[in-house]
Amino acid sequence: MIWLVLSTAICVEVFATLGLRASEGFRKKAWIAPVVVGYLASFYLLWLTLALGMPVGIAYGIWTACGVAAVAVIARHLFGDALTLKMMLGIGLIIAGVLTIELAGAVR
Repeated sequence: MIWLVLSTAICVEVFATLGLRASEGFRKKAWIAPVVVGYLASFYLLWLTLALGMPVGIAYGIWTACGVAAVAVIARHLFGDALTLKMMLGIGLIIAGVLTIELAGAVR
């Protein structure tokens, strides 16, 4: 259950961030409500993840790292944003870091 809540928080945050990009600095007013609601829902789900017992260092690390990686990849396809070899290497390092944090947290 805890992983489902965290995964949903990540997906909602990614949607909100991509909506922020799509809004073009809120020049496209139709994106304001989805962005605000998305971020509020994502923070609520992150709070729920913590309330269910996941340590904050693990939850926040996974939430932010997965969000950064997903936004970079999806924005490349939706908006044609840059995704260079160095950026892809960084995404690989993010994934390695999240796995390291998770595995270290599981050893306790």
